[in-house]
Amino acid sequence: MLTIKVNDQQHEVDVEPETPLLWVIRDVLQMTGTKFGCGKGLCGACTVHFNGNPVRSCSLPVEAAVGANITTIEGVEENLIVAPSAKAVKQAWVAENVPQCGYCQSGQIMSAIALVKSNPHPSDDDIDTAMSGNLCRCGTYQRIKKAIKTAAKA
Repeated sequence: MLTIKVNDQQHEVDVEPETPLLWVIRDVLQMTGTKFGCGKGLCGACTVHFNGNPVRSCSLPVEAAVGANITTIEGVEENLIVAPSAKAVKQAWVAENVPQCGYCQSGQIMSAIALVKSNPHPSDDDIDTAMSGNLCRCGTYQRIKKAIKTAAKA
């Protein structure tokens, strides 16, 4: 039995320690906002915050999350992330009409929140670098960049 803290709540999970955190979040805890993309940590659809930093949950064993603070997109929805950047990013995503199919958006938003939190005035290069690990098959990259700039001005 492992105890992990997700969205400010402790959860005891009966899984193998090497189980990817993504599967614990989705299948055990039933938080399905975090998506499965490539399964290799390359597309960013599974991005969550690990002690405030964006990580790919598909390639992180759950045992690594013991003692850490994990925040999922559900945590953002419930305003559990204590950062003005979370609210600003959420509002900018709506204002700039970013999502198309929406599949990658939870991972995109988690990376964008971390970027704006750590760099309140990101340049185009900063945005390109921070978001380079998050792929969007619909190609909404320009809207994502515009939303991040809007959030940074908030």
